Amino acid sequence: MCIKVILSHCLKFRKSVVLEMQDPKSGVKSQPQRLVITAIPHAVTGEDIVNWLSERLLVDTEEARSVGSMLAALGYIYPLQQHKRLVIRADASLYRFQTPYFWPTQQWPVEDTDYAIYLAKRNIRKKGILELHEQEQYNHLHKWMNHKWDFIVMQAKEQYRAAKERKKPDRVVFECQERAYWVVHRPPPGTVSAMDFGLERRADPNANQVQGEETGKLAHSSFLIPLSRNFSRCSLFSVVSLVKYSSTYQSHDPFLSRPLPSNPWHTDDATYWTLNSHNVETPTKQRVERWTFSFAELLSDPRGRDDFRLFLKKEFSGENLAFWESCEDLKWGTAATMKEKAEQIYKTFLARGAPRWINIDGKTMEITIKSLKHPHRYVLDAAQTHIYMLMKKDSYGRYLKSPVFKETQKKAIAPEEHNDSQLEQNARTRRPSLSPIVLRQLEAERRAKMAAAAPVDITQVMSKLSRKPQ
Repeated sequence: MCIKVILSHCLKFRKSVVLEMQDPKSGVKSQPQRLVITAIPHAVTGEDIVNWLSERLLVDTEEARSVGSMLAALGYIYPLQQHKRLVIRADASLYRFQTPYFWPTQQWPVEDTDYAIYLAKRNIRKKGILELHEQEQYNHLHKWMNHKWDFIVMQAKEQYRAAKERKKPDRVVFECQERAYWVVHRPPPGTVSAMDFGLERRADPNANQVQGEETGKLAHSSFLIPLSRNFSRCSLFSVVSLVKYSSTYQSHDPFLSRPLPSNPWHTDDATYWTLNSHNVETPTKQRVERWTFSFAELLSDPRGRDDFRLFLKKEFSGENLAFWESCEDLKWGTAATMKEKAEQIYKTFLARGAPRWINIDGKTMEITIKSLKHPHRYVLDAAQTHIYMLMKKDSYGRYLKSPVFKETQKKAIAPEEHNDSQLEQNARTRRPSLSPIVLRQLEAERRAKMAAAAPVDITQVMSKLSRKPQ
């Protein structure tokens, strides 16, 4: 518990420090800087960052540089010139503050689909000329996600087309922000981070970069210890993510917190199961609270899905959830009915003039119709992902603010705690029931004993013997 409190305070502290650093009056002084031929707005120097941290935290220059390097390694600050060196140098090196959308405190899941879209977009922009590690990752993800690669390329083209409409400085800034995000979460070989510095590290991130033979030695050492470097960075994010997840779900785990009204594993009282059954009319407050954690949590609960369906029905968009559920049924159903289900989904949701037609873009529709010529479990994955993201980004937020959710939240019950001591005593004194096999054996023995103890009629025995063939 102490570790959770400490890490929670550390997360809040570093966020507040970054916000203070960006204050236009008392923060780090920023100004437009020219990078090659493009003017980058709101750039700061490493020297200004170190001086501000030293004055604000009342520490010496070395400690301030370590704090700044930690913020760079976590993704709050990124370098404009040497993007693989996630450290702060106390000189005229240029840096920018990462947009809050990419901050670690947002808790965005780092998914391979997003990374594949990023690499596909870079492949389009670079006209097929990627760095070696990017080309390897691109080929690996292409092979692994082949069933939805058309969707990934389509998303990359849409993002690339939207980026071209921006002004050049804004476009360069966004490319730097996105690249900095993936350098932190998918570090390329040779990345130097403040998290790598320690007694067992062979590279000092605070030292100035050397040239010539020493550069080759440093590069060689970076290949000798990739496991320890990546393990250090991944371990930090894993611990932080685990603490956040545990803090969020601690009160909802019946093995960590006392279930209400009683623990069915100790008391044999089934009230807990009854209140949390799939289609209960009135859910508990804890169950409704879980729906606010994430959109996936809402869809995973049948009762929450029913409530969300009611909201979509009032907004005349219930076909979106119905289509998503049909795709899940196709994905996890039997192979024998796969083709029939795919055709039925197409006629219901995708065909022209369909009774429950869904609104998806033309490119996704083209990919889906082309794939339906050879149906498989994931044939509708592109369309399903499109509808899922549409509900997540649009409908889910409005649902949490809607009268439907607030009414459910108001009616939700908070069960009162039962007297567990008496229930546990009853469970201990209760004799366990016998196995059905033992019961059948006892019944057979009872019948045999009754038959043996019954009086024998000699007349019936003689008549049976006389009927036997000679």
